[in-house]
Amino acid sequence: MNDRYDAGYGGDHDDRYELVGYDEYGRPIYQPAAQQQPQQQPYDPYAQQQGYGYDPYAAGGQQTGQYPGQSYDPYGTGQQAPVPPYDPYGNGAAQGAPGAPGTSYDPYGHAAASGQQPRVAEQTAYIPQQAGPAEETEAPAGDGRPERDYATGQFAFVEEPDTDSEDVIDWLNFTENRTERREEAKRRARSRLVALVVVLALTAVGGVGYLWYAGKLPGLSSSDSKTGTATSATAQKRDVIVVHLHNTKKGGTSTALLVDNTTTQQGTTVLLPNSLAVADDDGSTTTLAKSVEDDGSSGTREAIDTVLGTEIQGTWRLDTPYLQNLVDIIGNIEIDTNADVPDPDGKKGTAPLVTKGKDRTLGGKAAVAYATYRASGEAQNAQLERFGQVMQGVLRKVSSDAQGATVTVQTLAQILDPSLTDKDLGTFLAKLADLAKGGDYKTALLPVQTDGTLSAQASDSVVKDVLGGTAKSPDKDAAVRVSVQNASGVKGNSEKARIVLLNGGFTFLEGGTASAAQSASKVVYTDAADKENATEVAKTLGLPTSAVTKGKTSSNANVSVVLGQDYEPSAS
Repeated sequence: MNDRYDAGYGGDHDDRYELVGYDEYGRPIYQPAAQQQPQQQPYDPYAQQQGYGYDPYAAGGQQTGQYPGQSYDPYGTGQQAPVPPYDPYGNGAAQGAPGAPGTSYDPYGHAAASGQQPRVAEQTAYIPQQAGPAEETEAPAGDGRPERDYATGQFAFVEEPDTDSEDVIDWLNFTENRTERREEAKRRARSRLVALVVVLALTAVGGVGYLWYAGKLPGLSSSDSKTGTATSATAQKRDVIVVHLHNTKKGGTSTALLVDNTTTQQGTTVLLPNSLAVADDDGSTTTLAKSVEDDGSSGTREAIDTVLGTEIQGTWRLDTPYLQNLVDIIGNIEIDTNADVPDPDGKKGTAPLVTKGKDRTLGGKAAVAYATYRASGEAQNAQLERFGQVMQGVLRKVSSDAQGATVTVQTLAQILDPSLTDKDLGTFLAKLADLAKGGDYKTALLPVQTDGTLSAQASDSVVKDVLGGTAKSPDKDAAVRVSVQNASGVKGNSEKARIVLLNGGFTFLEGGTASAAQSASKVVYTDAADKENATEVAKTLGLPTSAVTKGKTSSNANVSVVLGQDYEPSAS
C-alpha cells in the first residue's frame, strides 16, 4: 500500500528533481536538483498559495515570492509564523526549533532532531507519480496542526502486470496439450493393435471351424478318419439333379448326377453305369437303363434315391438334338479328347469329325458325336466318361449369372420334367458353371460290380463322400434275376419270354438283341448255387434241361438266357 504524501505535483517538476534511489518497497526516491540560488529554502510539498513560495495549484503555477528560511502553512490556516516540520503519520511534531532556516521535515513522520539534518536526500524524498492528499476539513489537533484523516482514494494498490505469467501459462497449456496428444495417439495405436489381434483370432477360428465342418482338417479327412468324414459328409448340404442323355438316332441312354455341394463349394458329375441294379415300380430288380426306358423320369429318380440314399431335386431329359443346340448357343466347348470319332453322316474314308488330342474345340454336332461314341469292343463306361467330359465342358461355357443361364435354357425351347422349371435349371447350372470355371469341379464314375450292385469302395469314395448317402442295393434273395437276349430272329419273342418269367416269379432283365441268330437256346449260370435256379428258368421257358450250362452271365443277373431259333413261345 502506497502512502500518497507527495500529491499536488505535476509532471512539470521533473526538471527540478533527480532520482537518488529506491526505498525498501521498490519505490523511487527523488530529491531537489542542485540550484545555483543561494540560501534556497526547503521545499514544502503541501504549500498552498499564501502570497509567498511556490503554489503548484495556483493558476499558471506562478511563484508569488520567496522568503528564505521560512516555511509556509500547508493546510492554509492563515498563519504566517513558521510551523514545525510535518509528520504525515501523526506521530507528533519534531523536536527542535521549528521554522528555522535550513530545517526540513521528515516525510515519514519521525521526530526531527534539533539543528541541521545531515541527510537532506532522505528528508526531501519525492515520488511524483502519487497524487496529492485530500483536502483537510477537520479542526486542528491540540498540538497546533490539523488532524489528518486519510480517505480510501489516497491509497492505491499497484499491481504490476506480469506479462511473463501469460507466456508461462501458454507454454504449460502447449506442453500439456502435446502430452495429451501423444498419450491419445498411443491409446489409439494400442486400440488398433488389439482390434487387429481380435480380427486375426476370429478369422483363424472361423477358418478352422470351416475346415472342420467341411471335413478338411488333417486327421479328419477320408483317408485318416472314416468316422469323422462320414459325420461331416452327412451334415453337408447338396443340391442334386439327374441328367438322362437320350440318343435319338442310335438309341440308348446315358445317365449322370450333377451335384452342387454348397457346404464345401465343390461341384461333381457322378456317372451312373447303365448296369446299376435298381428296383422298379413293382419292387423287382432291374437295370438303370431299363428303368429309364420303362419307368420314366419319376420312377427312375425314386429308384436312384433308394439305391444311393440321395435326394434328387429334379430330372433333366437332354435329347441329343438339344445337346447340339446347347453347345452351339454357348459358343462351342474345349475338351481333351481320347479317341478319333468318325462323322456319323460322312462316308467311309473321310476325315474323323473329332480328332484325339488336348484342347480340342467341338461344335454342337462334334460334341454329340463324341458324347455318344462307343468303339467296337469298348465297355459302356468308356462312352459314359466321354459324356462326362462334354458335360463339364458345357458347364465351363454356361453363364455364371442365374438370369443369363436361365435365358440359355429358355432358348433351347425344350420341354422339361415338371419337377424342374426353366428358372430352377438355369439357377442350378449357373452355380455349377461358377465352380467349373474356378477349378472346383470334378467328374467321378460310380464303381459298379458285375452283378450291378455297389461295392464298399463305391460307398466310401462316391456314395458317402460325394453324395453323402448310403448305398443299398436291391436284395439278392428277393427274386432270381434273369437276363434275356433275343437271338431267335423273331422280334416279339423277347417280350413273350418276359411275361412268362414274371409270371413265374423271376425278375426279368433286358439283354437286348443279338447281332446274329443262333439255332439253339442256352441257359447259363455262374455260381453253383444258381444251378437249380437255371434249371427252373429253362423249365419255365419250355426249354430242355440240357440247355443249362455253367458259364459267364451278364451283368447283375443270376441267370442269362439266349433265345435261339428252337424257342417256341406257344409251348411255354
